[in-house]
Amino acid sequence: MTQHRAALRLRLASSSSRHSSSTRPVTLFLPSSSSSSSPSSPLHLSAKRIIDYVLLGITGKDFVLMAASKAAMRGPTILKAEDDKTRQLNKHNLMIYSGEAGDTVQFAEYINANISLYSMRNDSELRPEAVANFVRSELARSLRSRNAYSVNLLLGGVDPISEKPHLYWMDYLASLAPVPYAAHGYAQYYCLSTLDKHHHPDITLEQGLKLLTMCTDELKRRLPIDYKGVLVKVVTKDGVKVLDFDNDRIVKSA
Repeated sequence: MTQHRAALRLRLASSSSRHSSSTRPVTLFLPSSSSSSSPSSPLHLSAKRIIDYVLLGITGKDFVLMAASKAAMRGPTILKAEDDKTRQLNKHNLMIYSGEAGDTVQFAEYINANISLYSMRNDSELRPEAVANFVRSELARSLRSRNAYSVNLLLGGVDPISEKPHLYWMDYLASLAPVPYAAHGYAQYYCLSTLDKHHHPDITLEQGLKLLTMCTDELKRRLPIDYKGVLVKVVTKDGVKVLDFDNDRIVKSA
């Protein structure tokens, strides 16, 4: 490729010398053989980190069940076995995230602080739809700056007025979609088919936990990677609470 570009420049230089002195020289720009995005760009890093985590969200009749893997990983290396990838934004809204370690924590703290500030100034709580659109707008704004956040998100909440559950899927390109169930990372490859088959809108919390267990069993069965289990939280009209979940369950290989 280098010899080919050099030969083209030489031919252009020789052809331009035949023209009069008033003719401007021609410069040829050829695309390099590497990708157009630099190795350190946020989009490149997001593509590398997107599968290092497990995020799951399931809506039911009056709740949103959310789970995030406990392992903080970089490639095949586990850096931390009890990492909390969740952030409670207010009484009825919960965010779980994955991506670059610094970006995730900074973005979650920024969103949490702004939503808390809104609640203090207005003496009212943002509803799930408003929270999702605010988070999406901030992510879209950062995407158009020099310091884009490499963060993938699931936002879950229960409307305190209608008591209806809401779940939103969002990625690092600021795409936003309301969904009945969602997954990020490894879970999107192994769990979506299970959720497609067994989920329905009126499931109870007990049925939701059973469905979540089916998803984690499939991950244990198919993945050669130990993601240290999942941290499970549920959002209801009464708020957010942590649920006990059997991460030591032994599953036979496929």
